[in-house]
Amino acid sequence: MRILLLAPHPFFQERGTPIAVRLLANVLAAEGHQVEMLCYHEGEEIQMLGVAVHRIQPPPWVKNVPPGPSWQKIVCDIYMLPAALKLARSGRFDLVHAVEESAFMARWIKRRLGLPYVYDMDSCLSQQIVDKYPAARPLAGLIARLEGGAVRSSDGVVAVCKALEEVALGHDASAQVCRLEDVSLLDEAPQGDPPTEQLGLAGPVIMYVGNLESYQGIDLLLDGFALASGQYPEAQLVVIGGSPVDVAKYQGKARSLGLEGRAHFLGPRPQANLAHYLAQADILVSPRIQGQNTPMKIYSYLDSGRPLLATRLATHTQVLDDEIAVLTEPDPRDLARGLSELLSNPDLRQRLAQAAKQRVAEQYSFAAFRRKLLDFYQDLEARYAGASS
Repeated sequence: MRILLLAPHPFFQERGTPIAVRLLANVLAAEGHQVEMLCYHEGEEIQMLGVAVHRIQPPPWVKNVPPGPSWQKIVCDIYMLPAALKLARSGRFDLVHAVEESAFMARWIKRRLGLPYVYDMDSCLSQQIVDKYPAARPLAGLIARLEGGAVRSSDGVVAVCKALEEVALGHDASAQVCRLEDVSLLDEAPQGDPPTEQLGLAGPVIMYVGNLESYQGIDLLLDGFALASGQYPEAQLVVIGGSPVDVAKYQGKARSLGLEGRAHFLGPRPQANLAHYLAQADILVSPRIQGQNTPMKIYSYLDSGRPLLATRLATHTQVLDDEIAVLTEPDPRDLARGLSELLSNPDLRQRLAQAAKQRVAEQYSFAAFRRKLLDFYQDLEARYAGASS
């Protein structure tokens, strides 16, 4: 099939959605589909065999588009709509694969040109906006109705987790939904010279990897670690990722909690070197406090051979359970309890890590991702062939 892939974010950046989109595009192209991607003006230029990348014109004053809803994203989407329409009018596509809010653009294109689309649901936009901007709660109903219309008008939905599959089916019980979870990134070989950075920290290392947006729960992590470190003063916290502004903010909070010298903020590191850093941890953490989609990092955490602590929220529990992780309530005292439980029990750490590695191999492998995505597209092709005969 000839696919127009709408990716409304900077591409490429080493964070969840761009990584997932790269994987999806590469799998489709390797299977022989012709893929052209339209993305924002920002991002690293990377080579993807069989994938052509188009970018929007750079909007004035828009730089460093952050993850999640933002005014920068709104401006970029305004620029993206006419660019998407121009590509769609070229007549060289059979289908639009629309990621996140670009499904609204794809629905409009379908109305004008009759070009079908797939809604790639990486988040529940109505909930995501309210989580980040509580003052926007009165708009949640309208955004949910727009989401529902995009689901019902689509030829299928790709949902990144069970919770979003349920959101899609709640809008349209007859929708064709492919649940396509993310996969571990640890199989990717490092680019260039092998990484050599060693943390060299005395004492057990608790590690977080990811962006430092508020929904990730870094405040919760620091508060919980401060409580646990009273009992385990030798423990060290390492945080990898985040913009310079966010890193400076949380370094300040760490100092205010008396964690200077025990909380280390490294900033971003190459995603291809992820295994190198996870191997230096004793405990991995995902303290997320909001959201429905499962963080991409969870799958690499599970594959790392290290035990995992995460908050007992749907964003985690649709993948995690007590057999493969320590789950805590999203409050500092319970998070500190979970950290103490892992720090004091090496046998528990080993048991959880082994069970987690087995789970990810059985259910969240690249082979499973590829099979589910290609089965979904084969079903689309069969439906289109049947409709045209």
